[in-house]
Amino acid sequence: MAITAQNLLTPLRTLRRPHLLALLPLTLLAAFLSAGTTGVIAAAVIVPVLLAVAVPSDLALSSGAIDRVTGLAQREAIIERLECGLARSAKNGHVTGALVFEIDRFKLLEERHDRAAIEQILKQTAERVTLVLRDTDLAARLEGPTFAIALCPVRRLDLEVAIQLSARVQQAIAEPIAIDGANVYVTASIGFSLASRLSSPTPENLLQSATSALIEAQRYAPGAIRSFSEAMQSRISSRNELTDHVATAMERGEIRAYFQPQVSSRTGAITGFETLARWQHPGRGLIPPVEFLPALQQAGLMDKLGEIMVHDALTALRRWDEAGFNIPRVGVNFSNEELRNPRLVDRIAWELDRFNLQAERLAVEVLETVVANHAEDIVVRNLKSLSRLGCSLDLDDFGTGHASITSIRNFSIERIKIDRSFVTNIDADPEQQKMVSAILTMADRLGLDTLAEGVETPEEQAMLAKLGCGHLQGFGVARPLPPEEVDAWITRYCAVQSGAIPFRRKAI
Repeated sequence: MAITAQNLLTPLRTLRRPHLLALLPLTLLAAFLSAGTTGVIAAAVIVPVLLAVAVPSDLALSSGAIDRVTGLAQREAIIERLECGLARSAKNGHVTGALVFEIDRFKLLEERHDRAAIEQILKQTAERVTLVLRDTDLAARLEGPTFAIALCPVRRLDLEVAIQLSARVQQAIAEPIAIDGANVYVTASIGFSLASRLSSPTPENLLQSATSALIEAQRYAPGAIRSFSEAMQSRISSRNELTDHVATAMERGEIRAYFQPQVSSRTGAITGFETLARWQHPGRGLIPPVEFLPALQQAGLMDKLGEIMVHDALTALRRWDEAGFNIPRVGVNFSNEELRNPRLVDRIAWELDRFNLQAERLAVEVLETVVANHAEDIVVRNLKSLSRLGCSLDLDDFGTGHASITSIRNFSIERIKIDRSFVTNIDADPEQQKMVSAILTMADRLGLDTLAEGVETPEEQAMLAKLGCGHLQGFGVARPLPPEEVDAWITRYCAVQSGAIPFRRKAI
């Protein structure tokens, strides 16, 4: 009998899985489609693949919707497969699970590449992930850069196996993708959920809990893997509660700027303040940023927070000038969301004019990861425009990211703030002393100012001053202060300074 495309499609129809073609590498599928009525070579290659991926009939799908870009199944197929898997688990005791992953920094990819290139990235990702799945697993594209995998094993599935599969998915995605003659590298964050860890598993809550685990992974770092647990659900519920109230809190003025002093390591003089967001909750008291900043981000309010921080910082600086205090500068942290605002520079210029302040007195603080991960996009343009406006640029948490000397020079960075992880117990740790000394030497050669964060003891202060660090900030100087307490603190500090560095074990 002649081998035809019609003959080769029969096994797929028998399995009620026409979308199984999407699981084949595109090279094999192309050979299949071009085989016509005499495709003996194509048959020899493809039929064994079809037989290899055949699954038990109780896992067969009726949903046939296919994603146009990737050729993968869609959400309905994942739900159906999970439902079949759960029914199967009730009989044989094997655990069913769901895995959700998302390509990291996808918006940045969209800014750098055209639509055809983005579709190629999505397609390549789908192909590579499909190749590392087991016979009974099913991949689907949910939306945008987000994909899901139904884990329906014929054998055991536990936490270790799920982590191993997640790692295989990440390794497959990490291979370079050739776009317009250049290699593009992508990573993916992953969250997964196992039915054995849910009290009443359903296809929908398996997928939802895996999505929640993905969000937790993305909060931690790009390329992270997280497993859903009841403790995670408790954290998510608490954060969702904060998210529900955070907009109202901003309207009521409960979230506002606090100010932490910065002093010269050599003279002890006040050299500035850093503006820090704090939430004075009427019921819970002072909520730390690590809790409410993710809620603000989830609610899309980071840009609004930035507006409040800049306004409060310049208001304070103007008031200190009128009170006769010599405060050279105030620093404000700028989030990624704020740096992507095309109106950012105009807004900052307007605020500076409004308060009649020189731009050099506003320090724009950005994380090292921002400088390291952006090449030529709106973030870069905004930072360079702020520099041209006259604002000083500070690189925050230096030593925790991957900023190069070239990127530091390209962004016209004026000060690096050494992360507290290098500062704690530096007086007793020779290795930390060597690392900080190397950072200070590099900064000196590049003409950069330096500040050490998280300084808490006189011994740390003395060592940092000996190594040549320019400025100090931390609880050893003072805790972050509400604006109404800053003037009194400045007065007390200056009164006891008397030309010496006023370091004490307890902050003034």
